[in-house]
Amino acid sequence: MKERLDKFIKNPKKALFKFSLPIMVAMLVQTMYSIVDTAYIGRLGAEAIAAVTFSFPVFFILMALGSGMSTGMSSLISRYLGAENKTAAENTAVHGIILAVIGAVFLSALGFLFIKPLVSLFGAEDVVFSLAIDYLHIIFFGIVFMFPSFIMTNIFVAQGDTKTPMKIQISALVLNIILDPIFIYGLGYGVRGAAIATTISFGFGLILAVFYLIRKSYLRIHWDCFNLSGYITKEIFIIGIPASLTMLLISFYMIFINRIMAHFGTDYIASFGIAARLDSVVLMPVMAIAIGIMTLVGMFKGAKKYGLLKEISYYGIKVGVLIAIVLGAIFFIMPSLLLRMFTNDTNLLMLGSAYLRVIVFGYPFMAVGIIVSRVMQGMGYGMPSLVLSLVRILFVAVPLAYVFVFVFGFGYLSIGAAVVIGGLVANAVALVWLKVKIAKLHNS
Repeated sequence: MKERLDKFIKNPKKALFKFSLPIMVAMLVQTMYSIVDTAYIGRLGAEAIAAVTFSFPVFFILMALGSGMSTGMSSLISRYLGAENKTAAENTAVHGIILAVIGAVFLSALGFLFIKPLVSLFGAEDVVFSLAIDYLHIIFFGIVFMFPSFIMTNIFVAQGDTKTPMKIQISALVLNIILDPIFIYGLGYGVRGAAIATTISFGFGLILAVFYLIRKSYLRIHWDCFNLSGYITKEIFIIGIPASLTMLLISFYMIFINRIMAHFGTDYIASFGIAARLDSVVLMPVMAIAIGIMTLVGMFKGAKKYGLLKEISYYGIKVGVLIAIVLGAIFFIMPSLLLRMFTNDTNLLMLGSAYLRVIVFGYPFMAVGIIVSRVMQGMGYGMPSLVLSLVRILFVAVPLAYVFVFVFGFGYLSIGAAVVIGGLVANAVALVWLKVKIAKLHNS
């Protein structure tokens, strides 16, 4: 591990791409799966697309809670490895696994109790409501596989090994792609079939994660290394809770936008849903860069290499913004062609294309916010990611969208404009905050 850390210190930019490229490949495959999954469901009609769009915030909430704890654990492991404390890193990994199992069982039970009120709150009605419930009932079974899998793959990421998680994720996603048409069309389960395929792929991913953890991990995960620690638990939650709340805010953003879009009709909700699927094409590579940076920043902070920490942070921001600009330009030029992957409905293509041409202007701001948040998490600060999301979503974007639509009577494109403005404001706050935190490190 020391030899690996020395290589990272010698060439941090090369290390960033070495970390990020496998994550990017895995996320690209995940994005392609999302596109294929939506395309399969899209052939079932606008109601099916709308049902999955309404279900997505709930699914995102589950991912938020699972990945939040994973982020907290990963940040602490990286810092311990940077300080060459393997024993504490292994203990942290076991803490993470235990918390994931407890959280999965609790949330699965909670989900079954409150699923109907939740989907109703989102604004789903009639056939769309029924389809969304069918989809989510099955997804809640998958939580017990999803959470431990998140934790175990992040144990590898924290060690600087992103190739193993890539293998796990790609294998599970390929299985999902194979199973989707079988369950959706072959067995006639429709929207429920997509959820069944997803749940099976979660279980398969967990089996692979356990196998690789036993065979390939530098950190040896076994119960003998577990020593209940209030400090480790607290540190995981200091990063993990704000990270989860940050992603939960994104879910609430989806909920609010869905409800505001519902003012215009089902086709508008569906068009927003398919446009949001393309957002993930930008989100995934930027997130890959951000995850790589978080690992490096954690190790550099543990090793007290603050100059390298600053260098890799700002370099990562530049790379993320460049990716966002290039992909945004492609989406702006040919939105209809890309959206045809999801639907052939002329009205949905028209509405989705117009919305996409507005929202692309917010992509560079999104990149800055995501990367700065991960840098802060790598340094051990959990709250900045939450505050930046609060500024972007609850303080600016959602209130502005409501005012545009219900006060001024603007059309649905004003919702996209509100989201872009929210990103701009949060972007300014993020850059100033990062500069202050890095300056404090140098002066400490």
